[in-house]
Amino acid sequence: MAKKKLREGFTTGTSAAAALKAAALALRGEFPKTVTVESPQHRALTLPIEKSQVIEGIGSATVIKDAGDDMDVTHGTPIVVSLEVTTTPGITFIAGVGVGTVTRPGLQVKVGDAAINPGPRWMMKRVYEELADEGTGWKVTVSVPAGEALAKKTLNPVLGVMGGISIIGTSGIVKPMSEEAYKKSLIPQFTVLRAAHQRWCVMTPGRIGYDAARKIYDLPVTDLVETSNFIGFMLEEAVDKDIREIILIGHLGKLIKVASGSFHTHNRMSDGRMETLAAYAALNGADAATVKEILACSTTDGAAEIIRANNLEAIYPQLAERAQVRAQRFVHEEAKVGVIFVTMQGEILAQSSFAKEFMEAKPWLRNS
Repeated sequence: MAKKKLREGFTTGTSAAAALKAAALALRGEFPKTVTVESPQHRALTLPIEKSQVIEGIGSATVIKDAGDDMDVTHGTPIVVSLEVTTTPGITFIAGVGVGTVTRPGLQVKVGDAAINPGPRWMMKRVYEELADEGTGWKVTVSVPAGEALAKKTLNPVLGVMGGISIIGTSGIVKPMSEEAYKKSLIPQFTVLRAAHQRWCVMTPGRIGYDAARKIYDLPVTDLVETSNFIGFMLEEAVDKDIREIILIGHLGKLIKVASGSFHTHNRMSDGRMETLAAYAALNGADAATVKEILACSTTDGAAEIIRANNLEAIYPQLAERAQVRAQRFVHEEAKVGVIFVTMQGEILAQSSFAKEFMEAKPWLRNS
């Protein structure tokens, strides 16, 4: 019997954007059962509204977070957004009950701000642009009543996000992460490549690497292979499908794990990021105080500030080269594997030797 296809869900960011739209419509006297919002990839996403109302001139709405078949700690929790119209144009985000505040540098949101990531902010700004009256502003408060308890099941306390969960999502969609089923759903990407007689590919564990590959190298979507956290599994599958040249491109915080020999990159399975950075910093002359400072960081972006301040950027190409060695060893030298680290902003941080050679050759242009 065929297995049931896993159902996608919506991120907390999409849920908040939908709740904001419903709150704005409530201020107009409209109370729809569903609303449609735009994802950062310009996909129309339609969500049900649990409740919307107006009390003393403030609109509010609730969306029940639906993570689909993903094992998400926020699945089923209410996401509540209230909207107060102001006379100052623009949109202001407030962390309500259960939404965290950023207290440490290195995240996508600056210290002191509500832990509402850029993707969700973009989606909510799109709602503002669509529905706000000219010359008015919006004060938007996002709340997750169960958020403080849920945050204890996440890395937020370690990352310095205090008081609740983060409102996140780069694509607006939650892809199911039931491991075996999801891993199997990734394999057909290689089948398509081999059908085109292609023996190379560019792999990316997530949206940051994907966007960087598209922007920097103008790579066609058909040559990009999504790995999620299953980098080792996908490397083995690539070799099994006779792919012989592979580039891994992604954020430093993800691919530095490959340099330390970890090929399942979910944070519950592997996390030696700071230890790896600290070791290479020491190798390049960092003193004990600097090493301790790096080890105290919660994110690689935060550690990057210390690395920059101490002129230790030479560690990045060294780590990329080490990740290349580890990856090729993992596949028993049956494929050449290059590694490219990119920043959160999608800029190249370092390339291994084979990655540089491969990207300069641009085989995708030869095939076009």
